[in-house]
Amino acid sequence: MILHDLSAIGAAACWALGGLLGAAPSRYFGPFAFTRYRLTAMTLLLGAGSLMSGGWQTLTSPALLPVVLSGLTGIFLGDTFMFAAMNRLGPRRTGLIFATHSVFSVGLGMALLGERPGLAALFGSLMVFGGVLLAVAGGRRDSAEPDLSPRSLVAGSALLGLVAAICQALGTFFAKPAIATGLDPLTASALRMATGALAHWLLFASGVPLARPSNPITPRMLGQTFLNGFVALGLGMTLIMVALQGGDVGTVGMLSALSPVLLLPMLWLHHGKRPVARAWAGALVSVAGSMLILGQFQ
Repeated sequence: MILHDLSAIGAAACWALGGLLGAAPSRYFGPFAFTRYRLTAMTLLLGAGSLMSGGWQTLTSPALLPVVLSGLTGIFLGDTFMFAAMNRLGPRRTGLIFATHSVFSVGLGMALLGERPGLAALFGSLMVFGGVLLAVAGGRRDSAEPDLSPRSLVAGSALLGLVAAICQALGTFFAKPAIATGLDPLTASALRMATGALAHWLLFASGVPLARPSNPITPRMLGQTFLNGFVALGLGMTLIMVALQGGDVGTVGMLSALSPVLLLPMLWLHHGKRPVARAWAGALVSVAGSMLILGQFQ
C-alpha cells in the first residue's frame, strides 16, 4: 500500500509543477479555452497509450458511470474553476483554498464509503492539512498576485477556489469505485480526460462567451499548455488513479493536498525568492504528517 501512497505524493508534485507551468497560458487563453486545449491533447495521448497497452479491455459497464462522473466533477468543473480562481487570486492564495479538498475527501470517504482511518493515519492527515495551511498562508506574497480587498475575495474569487476543491474531492470519490472494478489506471485517466474535453467542446459549441479564447493561439502558448497538460493531467491524474487502486479516498486526498508545500521550492527556484520561516515550518509539519501516514504501512 505504500506504493499507492507514494503515487498520491507524486501526483501532488505533478500538480504543483503543472500549476507553475500553467499560470501564463491560463491567463493568456482564459481558463475555459486553456483547459479545453490541454484536455484534448491529453485525451489523444492517453487514449493512444491505453490502446497500445490493451488497457481498454479492462473497461466494464459498472466502471463507466463513475469514471464519467469523475471526469465531469474533477476535470471539467474542478480544473476549470481552479484556474479561474488562480487567474484572480494567484497561485499562493488559490493553493490555500484548494487545500481544503483533502478535508472534503476524508469526509466523503468516511460518510459514503465507510472508510475508517486508523489513529496514526488520522493524526498524520491533520498534520498534513495544518502544515499546508501554515505553509501557504505564511508564504511570501508574490508580486504578481492581484491586490484584492476582503470583500472581493469573499464575494467571488475565493468561492471559485472552494468550488474547485469540492469538485476535486468529488472527482476522487467517483473514481474510487471505477478503479475498484479493475479498470486500468491509464484507461481511467483517458476516459476522465475525454469526458472533460467533450463537455468543454460542447460548451464552446453552445456559443457561451466564457468558453472563447481570450487571445489567438501561438506556438509558444500552445506548447506551454501541452506541457502543463502532460505533467499535471497525463502524469498527475494517472498517478492518482494508481493511488486509488490500493489507497483510501481520504488518505489519497490528504497526500495529494501536499501540492502547495511542494510548490514552495519550485517557486524559490523559479522566482529566486526564498520562502519565509513560517512557510518552511508548515512544510516540515506536512512532511512529518506524510511520513506518519506512510509509516503505518511499512
